[in-house]
Amino acid sequence: MWRVGMSEDIGKALQAVVDRVQQAAARRPQSLPSLPPRLVAVSKTKPPEMVIEAYQKGQRNFGENYVQELLEKASNPQILSSCPEIKWHFIGHLQKNNVNKLMGVPNLFMVETVDSVKLADRVNTSWQKVRASSTLGQRLKVMVQINTSGEDSKHGLPPEETVNTVQHIVSQCLALEFVGLMTIGRYGYDLSEGPNPDFQNLLARRRELCESMKLPLEKVELSMGMSNDFEHAIEVGSTNIRVGSTIFGDRGYPSTPSPEKRSKVVTQEAAEKLDRLTVKEH
Repeated sequence: MWRVGMSEDIGKALQAVVDRVQQAAARRPQSLPSLPPRLVAVSKTKPPEMVIEAYQKGQRNFGENYVQELLEKASNPQILSSCPEIKWHFIGHLQKNNVNKLMGVPNLFMVETVDSVKLADRVNTSWQKVRASSTLGQRLKVMVQINTSGEDSKHGLPPEETVNTVQHIVSQCLALEFVGLMTIGRYGYDLSEGPNPDFQNLLARRRELCESMKLPLEKVELSMGMSNDFEHAIEVGSTNIRVGSTIFGDRGYPSTPSPEKRSKVVTQEAAEKLDRLTVKEH
């Protein structure tokens, strides 16, 4: 199902991104939490061989947008044998009927796109049933996705629902570990006009959340920033960036997308490279 392309030295591209991440972190104001940014390499549409190559160059966190593709890739025998420390992030819109399938993904590390109380409850129940016995009670890390831009094509909570949703997860979803907030934001913002307002919105929601729940800022991560804007995102406080095409090259798609892909509008790579599908989602 993957479009196999020639690697243009993934190692060099990965190292260049790592260098840029470190330089951006060094420019971050000292008033911000000093959490080192986590680089999530988005391997969507890329073959297992490219994941293995990036892993061999030191990358450990990888992100996927679609449950079926993530399950197939994470279950690939080559990846399972060659990448024992891999950490998979789910970064796409999660439909409730796919929750059980997602919970069965080997080495699932984090779900970054919980966008409702009902979805949080479903993930919590499913994780308890599917994985609790095999993970010795380990909680699943989750982020709450906020629709900071207010676009209908974006998934995510309305910003004003952030605190209540997180409070529900912390108090009622005992199999989940809330670790932060995530946003996609509007594509193509011109930084000459000032700081990205979507990032500023997420920063404000974290402050509000931490004040309300009496949490230190460093306990709430921010997942924001992709290939086109990750340096700015880090400079203003992002602790988790999602970079795909800059590492793996441009993505290709079959002429007829799968039904799951056709159900999306704003995909990860759409926000990175305007590779839009005529669909609705992240």
